[in-house]
Amino acid sequence: MDQQILFYEGMEGYASFRIPTVLSLPGGRVIAFCEGRRDSDDDCGTIRIVARVSRDGGESFGPLQVVCSHGEDTANNPCPVFDRRSGRLHLVYNTNLKKGRESLILKGEAPRTVHHVFSDDLGESWSAPRDITSQVKPESWTWYACGPCHGAQLPGGRLLIPCNHAVLKPEGNASGPYISHAIYSDDGGQSWQTGGDVGENTNECSLAPLGGERVYINMRSYHGKGCRAAAWSEDGGQSWQGLRLEERLPDPVCQGSVLAVDSERPEGLPILLFSNAPDPKERVRLTLRKSRDGGRSWSRGTLIWDGPSAYSDLAALEDGRIGCLYEGGGEHAYEGIRWARVEMEGIE
Repeated sequence: MDQQILFYEGMEGYASFRIPTVLSLPGGRVIAFCEGRRDSDDDCGTIRIVARVSRDGGESFGPLQVVCSHGEDTANNPCPVFDRRSGRLHLVYNTNLKKGRESLILKGEAPRTVHHVFSDDLGESWSAPRDITSQVKPESWTWYACGPCHGAQLPGGRLLIPCNHAVLKPEGNASGPYISHAIYSDDGGQSWQTGGDVGENTNECSLAPLGGERVYINMRSYHGKGCRAAAWSEDGGQSWQGLRLEERLPDPVCQGSVLAVDSERPEGLPILLFSNAPDPKERVRLTLRKSRDGGRSWSRGTLIWDGPSAYSDLAALEDGRIGCLYEGGGEHAYEGIRWARVEMEGIE
């Protein structure tokens, strides 16, 4: 396993980098996205979506570039997906006011919006942002977050983005529990629709295609059990069944990432990979696991970082290795965003 640091505190004047997302594209291109937090490590403030691009399969990365900026306000939660049919790279993300922190949004006192940009040259340049809030966010919803991680494309062409939301209570000034859902596009990203709720007390989520219209979703859980939650869809993310708490996937109420490898192989279910900090209380010891039965059971896992660690994302590289972009450090988990490449055969 080889590792390098791609983003670190103070790099190019940014106080902090958080919320890693990675995508592997044709021709050995890999794009590492994250949030560049200008003034502090706070979740709101002046935040831009930034990236570094590799053209050699993740061996080296180019300079920092700004993908999305909304002036002094917050652009966050990057969630990219590549359309194999058109060659267009999509990125869905969120925005809020510089001082519009989550607590105010949950009270219905500050806006939270959803935006879309695309690239037709594999991330060399990007379109102007398009506000798609009215397509995917009912008026009663307050909080809204994409991913944060990569999206997925189903064999039929549907684009899927994992999301979560909260709904303003009838009496106002407070929202109900977080609820995971997905949004989808059947016309190459021109328009987007919202699928059904997965279940209450589910939050940041990642999904993976299982073949046909079957989809697996893995979620941050607020059920108070110190573990992940999961569910399955038979209709391409429009509805979800079988919500369950995954006691064999410990989690400190944090983000995690799931990836399908060879999702269109005809002989059966794809291999699923899952990364998170597998401790019921602390964000430490980032670990990568494997499932051969569509997320019903998981291997014991391979350690990626033996120390403070938090958010992560996964990508299948063209050389057969698995790339993991994750938050990790020696003293705390947010010292930097690291890049590891792991041999598929080495994942226990």
